[in-house]
Amino acid sequence: MKTHVCLVSEQAAANLLPALDAQLKPQKVVLVVSTKMQRRAEHLTSVFKESAIQVSVCTLGNEHDFQQTENELLDLAAEIASDEVALNITGGTKLMSIAAQSVAQASSWRMFYVDADTDRVVWLGKDAPPAQPLAQQLKLRHYLRSYGFELTQKPARPQATAAQQTLKQNLTQQVDSLKDALADLNWLAQNAEEHRNLSVQLDARQLDSRSLDVLLRDFERAQALTLKGDRIQFASEAMRDFVKGGWLELHVIQAVHEVTGSLNIRDKAMGLEVQDQATQTRNELDIAFMARNRLFVIECKTARIDKPQGNSDRAAPPKANDTLFKLAENCRRIGGYGTRGMLVSYRELREPEQKLARALNIEVVAGRQIADLAGRLKRWVQPGQ
Repeated sequence: MKTHVCLVSEQAAANLLPALDAQLKPQKVVLVVSTKMQRRAEHLTSVFKESAIQVSVCTLGNEHDFQQTENELLDLAAEIASDEVALNITGGTKLMSIAAQSVAQASSWRMFYVDADTDRVVWLGKDAPPAQPLAQQLKLRHYLRSYGFELTQKPARPQATAAQQTLKQNLTQQVDSLKDALADLNWLAQNAEEHRNLSVQLDARQLDSRSLDVLLRDFERAQALTLKGDRIQFASEAMRDFVKGGWLELHVIQAVHEVTGSLNIRDKAMGLEVQDQATQTRNELDIAFMARNRLFVIECKTARIDKPQGNSDRAAPPKANDTLFKLAENCRRIGGYGTRGMLVSYRELREPEQKLARALNIEVVAGRQIADLAGRLKRWVQPGQ
């Protein structure tokens, strides 16, 4: 029987990718797991079984005791002596990896390492074959489940109408002249949502704003709202969400569609709600897709997040800070350290927030840059190409 022995760690993808690869897929997987990693093993087990792979678990008594770990792995080797075994040494602790390599050499197991930077399986040992690329075949649902998250509903995959396409083109090409008016409109839609209304009243300043009036007429032509005197009437809750920022999410997912072929994007979706199986905590992901066997997550913001909050004497950091920290944490927790995050903001960020984004490894596309989002996506997903 073709068997993979996998060392379980926080990074589920290292064990998941080769086991689901068409050329490497085993009939059976043995998960070597410490007490601390039991839940990770459970998440992997559910994905493997759904993919018709048998799963057994070797629980270590004390992964900090090298001799005990080696003896337990020798016992495992005796149990699967008749199998064709390949050891995946990518996961686990360093001590587990050293012990496993020792047992693999004594038991004539093949050994490989998953190089996340190049998406290749690197074979180890004497007379090892050349490294081979991993197939691009992971789906969002499987990947998220391996980290303990479930999709609570089928992700949205909407298409823009012709009028919405025209609106999006105007908004992305006239950022400088429309950003303040859009901030006002975003606030009005948010206010209506908070009061559970589909209408909201304009104040005197807003009524006198020429740029806001132009913007409202654009959204009216897109059948998202109607303007009657000093009141905005949203067409529906969905259209209120569209006005509040959904239009930017639609712009982003269409840019992702545009580069899907050239970037070999495997699976993509908009408006995902994911739930932590352990805590039942729910998180929303505006846009997510799989490429290069990694999860890419995009957060979209049309609200004013670029200015310090409060008065000048006691100003708090801009909302951009909270957005960036939350995005970085969601990327790490939901998809592991290989997950990439991007913030698409209608408004430019200040240099301190740009610096924070770089420190958190979050890509930022802001202001006039969103007009060339497809180009930015290509450079982000395939750096150096």
